[in-house]
Amino acid sequence: MPRLPLRWLVVGTIVLSSTLNYLDRQLLAAAAPTLKSEFHLNNTQYGQVGSVFSIGYALVAPLAGLFIDRVGLSAGVSIAVIVWSLAAAATGATHTLPAFLACRALLGIAEAAGIPATGKAFATYLPPGELALGTASNQIGISIGASAAPLLLATMAPVYGWRTTFVLCGALGFLWVPVWWWVAMRRIAVGQVLTCPEHSSPPSMDRKPIGTPLADLFHDRQFYGVVATAVFIMMLYALWTNWTTIYLVQQHHLTQDEANRRFTWIPPVFATLGGFAGGGIMYFWIRRGVAVVKARIRLCSFAAIILLVTAAVPLMPAPELAIAVISLSFFLTVAISVAVYALPIDLFGAARAGFCIAALTCAYGLMQAVLLPVIGMMVDRFGFGMVCAALSLSPLAGVGILRWSLRDA
Repeated sequence: MPRLPLRWLVVGTIVLSSTLNYLDRQLLAAAAPTLKSEFHLNNTQYGQVGSVFSIGYALVAPLAGLFIDRVGLSAGVSIAVIVWSLAAAATGATHTLPAFLACRALLGIAEAAGIPATGKAFATYLPPGELALGTASNQIGISIGASAAPLLLATMAPVYGWRTTFVLCGALGFLWVPVWWWVAMRRIAVGQVLTCPEHSSPPSMDRKPIGTPLADLFHDRQFYGVVATAVFIMMLYALWTNWTTIYLVQQHHLTQDEANRRFTWIPPVFATLGGFAGGGIMYFWIRRGVAVVKARIRLCSFAAIILLVTAAVPLMPAPELAIAVISLSFFLTVAISVAVYALPIDLFGAARAGFCIAALTCAYGLMQAVLLPVIGMMVDRFGFGMVCAALSLSPLAGVGILRWSLRDA
């Protein structure tokens, strides 16, 4: 069997874990109107429910990255999937708000290992020029999960209830683990080295040596710059992954099932296209001789300017137009995130991939823990107009930080 297909079989299986990760995660946003009614929550309190997940996600993320680096990809990702699947299924058995919050906290803790595991896989199996394409392929898994969540809920909840939907979706993770180990054992049985031949060549001028000492990261302006950039870039990601259904129900007076069935699943599809567009554009530039880091910065700059269109979402008179602008916003946000999440590997090497990407995951979780209640409070007081206007500026702030921190790269 050729090396490339076998290598991508492993990558594809890791991507499938991201599908399950986001399916379990996004069921909350899809069921948000029902949960708000059942547990008597306003938008601010709903944001606080999201913070419970995000706090666990953020606090465990750095340790999750070190855990993946220490125990290895196969064992680490298997343990993570088993734990988050248990948490997701248990959510469906809850009938009190404290129990529901406990399950969401455990889900956040376990899912913190998901992105570091995929980053570790891409750093291990893909050469520098394909890292962004690998990250974009992961967006397929993320988007399938994010799109499937509202569609499954709209289909199953009216008949079986939202709890059954949570239980069945959580159980899918237990089917993934043996598939992963079959792929891992097949790799060993075939006896092929899956890493691409390019890994054996010297690092490019854009990359620091493979295995940058961990202690050096904490004294590196570039490390903190990329982390801060991720915070500002991903604010729009946090908005659309948590509030789209509520926006459609509140702003355009749709029912939850109608919003999920007709519209909420669409932006994640465009997010996938954005990931591939961003990865493909950077790959083209790199092949044409543009330095890797400069290609990342160029893409982020162009996309951040266009993302100002996000402010127009609440001005749309019909849900069809609103979802079109949301889809464009999500498309560009993910295009930028592909670049930002590839940068730590470009700068610090594959050996630090788990920890560096976990640092971005931690930053995203902390940002979301603070931002979601703030969004809820602003929606309760002012509506979505001010939220979209303010957050449309965040990618430009992130690009400014990125350019400053990487000005010598």
